[in-house]
Amino acid sequence: MTQADILRWRRFGDAGVLLEFDDGIEATRWCRAVEASNIDAQARPGWRSALITSTMSTASLIEALRSLVLDDAPTAPVRHLNIEVVYDGEDLDDVAASTGMSREAVVARHTGALYTVVCLGFSRAFPYLAGLDRSLWLPRRSTPRVRVPAGSVAIAAEQTGIYPQASPGGWHLLGRTDAVLFDERCEPPSLLQPGDQVRFMTVRA
Repeated sequence: MTQADILRWRRFGDAGVLLEFDDGIEATRWCRAVEASNIDAQARPGWRSALITSTMSTASLIEALRSLVLDDAPTAPVRHLNIEVVYDGEDLDDVAASTGMSREAVVARHTGALYTVVCLGFSRAFPYLAGLDRSLWLPRRSTPRVRVPAGSVAIAAEQTGIYPQASPGGWHLLGRTDAVLFDERCEPPSLLQPGDQVRFMTVRA
């Protein structure tokens, strides 16, 4: 029995189906496999789901998805990006205290992981990244900030992310980056795309 044989899915209006998964990385893998296959469908990942839209009937679409053997499915090459971060965030000391670690240990855990961009959302080009070390999993701040500066690198729950623009936010701020996450003059305008793999690199201010 393959993973495709035990798909969890539900109808998504007349547009297609919503596949449900246990984690975002699995959702991203399915989207990449669908896009690389000959199935007449488009795939968009969510944090633990994938929206598959198609002009096919629901029954035909599910049959096609179940015929997809994920381990053998071709996928596009994975992009690897390094994001330079100055770790001087307003919440770094609080995160260290909450996790029982030093500031240096928090930074080491954050930079030591390989992250996968699962989806974009919340604000334009905001990346939700999976792969955060479990020792850094914390609930969102009890009081969100009215304004989080653009380029802020933050964590919340099992996720890490980067604020592309200044906006309200309730995540814990670890540092900041000069990386431009959204540029409407570029194609695509978002620096990061679902399926990309990211490492954070510490730099001095």
